Amino acid sequence: MTVQAPPPASASPVARFDPRSGSYPLLSALAVALLLVAVVGVAVGAVRLPVSQVLGALAAPIGLGSGQVDPIASSIVLQLRLPRVVLAALVGAALATSGVIFQGLFRNPMADPYIIGVSAGAALGATSAIVFGVTIAAGGLSAATVFAFVGAVAVTAIVYRLGWHRGDVVIEQLLLAGVAIGAFLGAVISAMQVLGGESLQQVLFWLLGGFSGRRWEHVLLIVPYVVVGYVVAAAGARDLNLMVLGDETARSLGVATGRVRMQLTAAGALMAAAAVATSGLIGFVGLIVPHLLRLVTGPDHRRLLPAAALGGAVTMLLADTLARTLAAPREIPVGIVTAGAGAPFFLYLLTRQRKRRFWS
Repeated sequence: MTVQAPPPASASPVARFDPRSGSYPLLSALAVALLLVAVVGVAVGAVRLPVSQVLGALAAPIGLGSGQVDPIASSIVLQLRLPRVVLAALVGAALATSGVIFQGLFRNPMADPYIIGVSAGAALGATSAIVFGVTIAAGGLSAATVFAFVGAVAVTAIVYRLGWHRGDVVIEQLLLAGVAIGAFLGAVISAMQVLGGESLQQVLFWLLGGFSGRRWEHVLLIVPYVVVGYVVAAAGARDLNLMVLGDETARSLGVATGRVRMQLTAAGALMAAAAVATSGLIGFVGLIVPHLLRLVTGPDHRRLLPAAALGGAVTMLLADTLARTLAAPREIPVGIVTAGAGAPFFLYLLTRQRKRRFWS
């Protein structure tokens, strides 16, 4: 009788998190890249600022600057560009983290943050506010932002309820409900655009996504959801590793699959809802970044989650910087940049990986 040797620990998504595995150098490199891209993002624009002025304007409020700071440059940096850069980084981190969660929960590399109706609900809310001319705002946020967030959360809750059966979520029901409701709301949104008249261009710009005109109020909206969502995801990373192996296996190893799935779904949905409400619909970041970094870190979500959050932030900042500079002084919607660069790149990844198992 031949006894086969057990597979190496690195081949399993529940392998021990070894600090010597190379994850820390990767996270350090991503953190440095994020800092550099953020500085460049603040420096470029309709008025290009020297890096020295950018650093001086950033250091002055905390008492680290030396010498006089140009008040005009300081206003541009602190009131116009810095909130935009911070928001772009948070949106990228939220979408990438949400993508990791849903790809793990659904055991599907094609899952993205919008899969359970987040985008459809947000689009309906924002379109309704724009077409019907709603001007009521809350906390300095526009009606479109508030309505988008409410719509995203409401539709996600409905889809989640339709997927709930006997104390647990049935993945197939959840996905089918998301597809059906998304298709229906898509028809409603299209009809509203046709009837919207003069507001059509504004609706289209929101649907394409971007950070133009975003302020600190938008940053304050998304911060709690990104922080809480990431903490919940990080706390459930080990359980998510086990759930990738199947619910029966996870339950036999002590995972309360129903509770964990509900917590992680809520965390991912709320992060995606806040991201869409503040930036519009920006695709491919939540799909490509987790997929690409999984090839580098392996399937262990304890490694993948921080790498994806940093990678998503870097990717979104790069896309926003390109959106502002490619056709300057005009601005391209960020969603066009991510789709134009992301779709071909994702096809390239699929071509290279078509013979490999996703979770191996």
